[in-house]
Amino acid sequence: MTSPRLRLRADASRNRERILEAAREAIRDCGTEVSLNEVARRAGVGNATVYRHFATRGELIHQATLSSISVLAEEAEQVLAQETDVFETLRHFMHRLLGEGIGTLCPFVADVGGTTAPEVDQAWKRLEHVLEALMIQAREAGRLRADVDVDDLVIALAQLTRPLPGTVYADFQQSAHRHLRLFLDGLRVPAQSARPGPPA
Repeated sequence: MTSPRLRLRADASRNRERILEAAREAIRDCGTEVSLNEVARRAGVGNATVYRHFATRGELIHQATLSSISVLAEEAEQVLAQETDVFETLRHFMHRLLGEGIGTLCPFVADVGGTTAPEVDQAWKRLEHVLEALMIQAREAGRLRADVDVDDLVIALAQLTRPLPGTVYADFQQSAHRHLRLFLDGLRVPAQSARPGPPA
């Protein structure tokens, strides 16, 4: 028979995971400036429950961002180990990153850098490292043009993830994935034009 104390611990653990999942979803939809009230609403808990697990909104955003990036980095490493058409693997994973709203995390990663949140910075570098490895394999297979680098991919994802201010889409995700397909088609070999310059 489960003791009351163990049940409380299990409930607390479930609540924490529910809050983190709600925070990841809210960040994906609203960016890292999302309010704690919105996260609590999505998690179906009160603000007090959120504060019992995360002392500040900043801590919650930190943990949710770290969780999202770490999960994606782990998936990327698994993808890298697969024996498949490497350009199609890269293309598929880019769409996965877009669907997860990776661009909404970029401002937070840029703000915290490697000083205030080294584990976030480390997880991000892990993700970038795998993307770069996929690009190298695709380049060596003659499928990816040689004049693009991982920064080009990250900047494109960051821009595609967030709609332009004042624009209205019937289905933003569908539009974003369409533009990503067009972008990736431009990276295939043979290139139709030279790269106009380095990434911003």
